[in-house]
Amino acid sequence: MNEWRYEVPRDLDLDLAERLASFPREPHLWMFVVRSCAAILIRGWLRFYHRIEVRGRRNLPVGRSFILVANHQSHLDALALSSVVPLRWLHRVFPAAAADYFFQSLPRSAFSSIVINALPFDRTGGGAESLAVCRHLLATEGNILVLFPEGTRSPTGELGRFRSGIGRVVEGSAVPVVPCRLDGAHRAWPKGKRIPRPAKLVLHIGEPCTYGEFPPGRDTVRHICTDLRRKVQELGADR
Repeated sequence: MNEWRYEVPRDLDLDLAERLASFPREPHLWMFVVRSCAAILIRGWLRFYHRIEVRGRRNLPVGRSFILVANHQSHLDALALSSVVPLRWLHRVFPAAAADYFFQSLPRSAFSSIVINALPFDRTGGGAESLAVCRHLLATEGNILVLFPEGTRSPTGELGRFRSGIGRVVEGSAVPVVPCRLDGAHRAWPKGKRIPRPAKLVLHIGEPCTYGEFPPGRDTVRHICTDLRRKVQELGADR
């Protein structure tokens, strides 16, 4: 018979704001319950209010670690990408979110950490520590990281340049990267608007790709960013 040991939660001495912004988070049961209930409501809202259509769902390598990479037009983006993952994997989906925006106040921190399960990403100083957290997260089989390589929402809806972060996370790794393109999010909830409009969303999910055969380095990072941007741009080209 194995000896049972009680381990004190690592966030026990933190106040609520610090607990919400910490990562990795302790697996509190109440967070799982709230997140699960919120996910059901959000998926219903996306389905009926935005009439979301998903193309290429079969391309998701669910059951192993992978990265979802997509264009960034709206606050709807992370919700839409998280909604395509089966509910049983919900708590293994981690959208990267700017720490200086989504964890700036207690209400935003609560929504980002409890409902979205967001990974706080520090955009200052190159984000080296946050990139290391991303790589560590992907080292655990079954975790799903959601990244928006543009770094911020497009004010026009056009696809911007992909910053080096995605390349630095992927270089030298065999972790699959799934390119995605969400159309309609800019019409539904553009940057600067408070209330989303009932515009239709179409999420295109491309085939997974890997870059483990390339040696780590600046040229590889540049190639990964360029290649993924092209793949995202080409998705839904026949629309």
